[in-house]
Amino acid sequence: MNIQHRLLKFVTVSNWLILAIAGAVSFLTASSGFTAGLICGGLIVTINFHLLYRTLKKALTPSHLSSHNVILAKYYVRFIVSGLIIFFLISNHYVNPIGLFVGLSVVVVSIMLATVFEFRNLFFKEAM
Repeated sequence: MNIQHRLLKFVTVSNWLILAIAGAVSFLTASSGFTAGLICGGLIVTINFHLLYRTLKKALTPSHLSSHNVILAKYYVRFIVSGLIIFFLISNHYVNPIGLFVGLSVVVVSIMLATVFEFRNLFFKEAM
């Protein structure tokens, strides 16, 4: 398995794990609004990550090459829909904005963890 597939698999799986662990910890220790914000933010960003992966995979497959305008249009549609969902959640006070912000950071945390693990593997491989 090459490095790109390994990183993608790690980020994809760790997104759900981090969301589940953070949601469980928040459920036990924080308010319901914070937990709802964390879970909603995590779901928004994780689903967006999967949709972006599918769009890029289809667009870059040689038999289905599509123009960059289609990719950009899909990206902006996802961005606008995410913004509307976030606006709806915050304006109607369904979620705590801090919890939502923490939930929206799930993919960033996954990517940082993947980078740290890959650097660790690289340095230990060179040390042997």
